[in-house]
Amino acid sequence: MSTTITFHGAADTVTGSRHLLETAGKRILIDCGLFQGPRAIRDRNWERFPVDPASLDAVVLTHAHLDHTGFLPRLVRDGFQGPVFCTPATRNLCAIMLQDSARIQEEEAEHANRHRWSRHDPAVPLYKEEDVQRCLKLMTARTYNEPFEPVPGVRFHYERAGHILGSAFAFAETEAGTILFSGDLGRYGQSIIPDPTPVARADYLLVESTYGDRDHQDVDVPAELERIVRRAVEQKGFILIPSFAIGRSQEVLYLLNDLWIAGRIPRLPVYLDSPMAVSAVPLFLQHTEDHDLEMTALLDTRRSPFEGENIRFTRTRDESKALNDAPGPGVIIAGSGMANAGRIRHHLVNRVPQPSTTVLFVGYQGEGTPGRSVLEGAATFKAFGWEVPIRARIERLDALSAHADRNEMLRWLGQFEAPPKRTFLVHGEPEPRRALQAKIEKELGWSVHRPDYHERVALG
Repeated sequence: MSTTITFHGAADTVTGSRHLLETAGKRILIDCGLFQGPRAIRDRNWERFPVDPASLDAVVLTHAHLDHTGFLPRLVRDGFQGPVFCTPATRNLCAIMLQDSARIQEEEAEHANRHRWSRHDPAVPLYKEEDVQRCLKLMTARTYNEPFEPVPGVRFHYERAGHILGSAFAFAETEAGTILFSGDLGRYGQSIIPDPTPVARADYLLVESTYGDRDHQDVDVPAELERIVRRAVEQKGFILIPSFAIGRSQEVLYLLNDLWIAGRIPRLPVYLDSPMAVSAVPLFLQHTEDHDLEMTALLDTRRSPFEGENIRFTRTRDESKALNDAPGPGVIIAGSGMANAGRIRHHLVNRVPQPSTTVLFVGYQGEGTPGRSVLEGAATFKAFGWEVPIRARIERLDALSAHADRNEMLRWLGQFEAPPKRTFLVHGEPEPRRALQAKIEKELGWSVHRPDYHERVALG
């Protein structure tokens, strides 16, 4: 039997990772993500899944971010009943993230019905919290380098990807040879997470290309944060940081706390205004298998990098709303990272008209998202039926991104002892994918393909 991969997501966009591996007469779905971004992309979540979910034998996840896991409860709702494999940290994070995703969808459907804003009558959520509970019961954890068989005769194992807590490369041993699914490739030198594991060989490689056409800023991140904070203190203004709840929020909190302890910034309140991010903090302390040496050394001194006199966790809506009247200076870290959902939108509407406010972007801003619009110089910000002028100072610090940039991807690929037979670029917008393909072909001489949405490729 032939081995094939069909690219049912992340083939022409940075979201919706869903790669269908068919081998040995079995179907294994690698990642099961939500499509996010512009309406035309999000609408794909409502399309009929290309194969009957009940016909899938297993799902293998690379990490917990919703663009890799957020469709899983819908898959279960529509008939999938097989096992779902992931790392221990990914399983624990999914329990938080998927539950939050379902709650938000249910609330938004209720809100749309109340105000008659829905294109559907009535509006319905993509899935509900009960679907998440059924999904979580199917999850089984495997540690790094522990072999497992999602289906008989097809062996997998995980290695650290260095992206977020629990993120992993998924290696599959198939009839056609070894296939490496990178998920999202992490960065070198992060404060909490170890570097991506070097890989020597794979017959076939699927690798992300989010930053395939650019490199992150070559800056001293703590020094830049110090500069931005000191300006906010002088202006008695707030710094608003749109941030992904898992990974980025904890990294920013870690760095700000370290600056304060070192006496490099004045004491000012730092609010982590995200119930999901707050719930994830204990997991970052619990999963020592994902700590780098810096994090391990810090914990050996019995000091938490996420706790301090100036750090405040806000969990309830009332606590979040109370920040509207809080005097500056201060820092608010809130989701979502692209400002297209979550509490950050409330804070932006409330504070971007003030020149004393700073909006600091610390991660990738997808095409068509409010974050991309603000970063590119939009004059106004729109949310909840309001449109307010942007007078705030806009800053970007993409060196805090959890995604490898172009040079870091080439650094990781350059550690292969032999080129894969074929490399597939996924999880990237069209231009970054084209640019990275040209770079890999020129510098490494590899055979590279940019798959189309729903394209099926035979291996071997």
